[in-house]
Amino acid sequence: MDALRGFGELGIGSRLKRLSEQLMKDTQIVYDYYNVDFDPYLFPIFRIISTKNGVTNTEIQNSLSYTQPAITQAINKLDAKGYILFKSDEVDKRKKIIFLSDKGEKTLNKLKPLWKSIDFVIKDITTHNSNSLIDTINKIENKLMDKGFSETIINHIKMNTTENQIIEFEFYKNEYAKNFYELNIEWLKAFFVVEPYDEDVLSKPDTYIIGKGGHIFFAKINDEIVGTVALMPIGNEGLFELTKMAVSPKHRGKKIGQQLLDYCINYAKDEMGLPKLVLYSNRVLENAIYIYRKYGFVEIDLETNSPYVRSDIKMELVF
Repeated sequence: MDALRGFGELGIGSRLKRLSEQLMKDTQIVYDYYNVDFDPYLFPIFRIISTKNGVTNTEIQNSLSYTQPAITQAINKLDAKGYILFKSDEVDKRKKIIFLSDKGEKTLNKLKPLWKSIDFVIKDITTHNSNSLIDTINKIENKLMDKGFSETIINHIKMNTTENQIIEFEFYKNEYAKNFYELNIEWLKAFFVVEPYDEDVLSKPDTYIIGKGGHIFFAKINDEIVGTVALMPIGNEGLFELTKMAVSPKHRGKKIGQQLLDYCINYAKDEMGLPKLVLYSNRVLENAIYIYRKYGFVEIDLETNSPYVRSDIKMELVF
């Protein structure tokens, strides 16, 4: 018999502690399985740093209500792993601003698909009707005993990755310009024709996209660029077009395009704070239109002076 369960509400603190330790232990198993050098206890502080363009110890403390010693200990561990770097404040040189390092950014890209599956599994095991917190804990523990937390997460990751390989997402670099061009040109030639506007944008991404405040993302597997998508500014009203999404022919049919789409949408909403996105497509691409609708895009009026001759549908996603 489980003695803690027999204590009822009197043992709720101990029950929560035991449940937390079990979840942390299983999360570490997931990280180790995918060779990601990360401690689940560092997640809250690492996540705060990753979402800020520079943050101080005090700001972290205010965000999480952790003790200062706990924050300092976590910061020291992240620093020892090389995941963060420090810069002096321009006004107060005594104040240190914390940023993710290049190594930290790469680790973040590896962690994001794992976090997505962890989030999904946690929602699944915690979604049920309960009469009390104790009842909720009982049901969660029953589900965990029925099928291990780490095993369930790993299975979910396998279902949403390519051949059990984690897809990493990276921002545009000059060295990726050729990949951006070639992936899109191949796709256009396979399904349509390369229009003059396509050639201009694809051959000059710095001019049309990056230089105007846009972003280009790349999907990477084992150091190979396998897909790309862009957020391109259009007009002068802060509107962005989701565009230039292409996946390498040998990697199609493995949901890489959907993962690029998901990553791009989340970045536009959470990191850029955009109110909406638009895209142009063609109705002959039935699978693509279906996926766009699945992610919340709805059809809107297509202007007569559409930038693409092939476009016969315009869609919008409002956040």
